[in-house]
Amino acid sequence: MKIHIMGASCAGSTTLGQALADKLHIPYFDTDDHFWVKTGIPYTVKREPTLRIQALKDDMAKQESCIVGGSLVSWGEEWKAMFDLVVFLYLPAEIRLNRLKAREVERYGDTIYTDPVRNQLYKDFIAWAAKYDDRNFTGRNIGIHEDWFGSVTCPVLQIRGDKTVDERVEMVLAAVDSLK
Repeated sequence: MKIHIMGASCAGSTTLGQALADKLHIPYFDTDDHFWVKTGIPYTVKREPTLRIQALKDDMAKQESCIVGGSLVSWGEEWKAMFDLVVFLYLPAEIRLNRLKAREVERYGDTIYTDPVRNQLYKDFIAWAAKYDDRNFTGRNIGIHEDWFGSVTCPVLQIRGDKTVDERVEMVLAAVDSLK
């Protein structure tokens, strides 16, 4: 079973992916770990596309079952046929952005306010994430996600609204059971 979990930043893909991985005893791969080069200031240097794509393919090829969290929309058409289930998470912008701001403070502390470079990166990231519900935004947005998961070759489970992690896990497990 290969499951892909996607949604906007701070919709809960990583949290759900890790919880499911623990419950099912299978690996969890986050696209951010493949997309971004590890640097002193995280999430500032993108990995070359062919390298990130091959790295994720290599990780997945070693596993009969796994979970991949994050957006694969710009990674190529072949990803649309690589999963047995796609899970799309949607949260209203206000909840998502509040979580996002709290997460950034938890990760980086006051440096996102006191260091001018980090502050600008923080502001830019929040502004980018805030545009997710704007279908005319040229970056990652809900319309692009809906188009993508509307064209995958497997079932799609949409979880919309603010659910607990346990509720989401149960919904995914029920969807997995229905595929057997």
